Amino acid sequence: MGQDSDANTAQREYWNEVSGPKWVAVADLIESQLSGIGRLALEAAEAKPGERVLDVGCGNGFTAIELARRVGLSGKIVGIDLSRPMLTDAESRAQAAGEEAIRFIQGDAQTHRFAADSFDLLFSRFGVMFFDDPKAAFKNLRTALRPEGRFVFACWRDRSLNPWMTLPAIVAAEYLEMPPPPAPDAPGPFAFANADRVKGLLKDAGYERVAGQSVEPGVRIGTGRAREATLDFILQMGPAGAALRETRADEATVQQVRAAVADRLAPYWDGDGFAMEAAAWLFSGRKPAAG
Repeated sequence: MGQDSDANTAQREYWNEVSGPKWVAVADLIESQLSGIGRLALEAAEAKPGERVLDVGCGNGFTAIELARRVGLSGKIVGIDLSRPMLTDAESRAQAAGEEAIRFIQGDAQTHRFAADSFDLLFSRFGVMFFDDPKAAFKNLRTALRPEGRFVFACWRDRSLNPWMTLPAIVAAEYLEMPPPPAPDAPGPFAFANADRVKGLLKDAGYERVAGQSVEPGVRIGTGRAREATLDFILQMGPAGAALRETRADEATVQQVRAAVADRLAPYWDGDGFAMEAAAWLFSGRKPAAG
């Protein structure tokens, strides 16, 4: 396996210098939020004992550890991610879970030179929407997959179907000058919201039997945490928090935004977190047979 090129530099810097350390600090809270959709993706992947699995955008290692349990000692798990802080956390978690055989690689899945035909399954939970060149990335990942090997990945549907992520930003926009929204296909959480586009990318990259399934299990934010602490988390990690930092809002404005977000989210609080709507795609397909 060789070295990566300088492609996707912006994402590399973001996940190492900005977002990665923040995710590590609240990794367990984020995991409780994403685990429902992650569980659906893992069930769809059907990892079997003895299989070799590449976890793309493996982050803090939660899905890599679960995949390792499913493939057993005769299988192999490799996790790849841009973020060194998150991978360091993943390595610690894997060791604590007794899954020390997982190999974690810091690299860019769209350019990393994988050994050809070395995996039975490509898996990702919200780790593939940040490619600078998704078609090239999926082509590169296809080289790592054996003939007739399969992939399953989860990605977010349209932002309008995910108020858990967008509502705080909508509220913040009443008090702050928000940055313009990114182009619909730009790297980011909603880059793969358009199912027809994603299917086209995957087919152009050489996969077959490509399918997309909508899942809407919702998310729960802040399970086991106090309401005020959960609000702190929402304003730290989401786009509303980014806007507060980028505009260098004064304390009075920060408190106004916080109070308004708390008010708007109040109907979603059920005593053990904010229960909110969420919608994702589960995409699947295969590499064609050899010959």
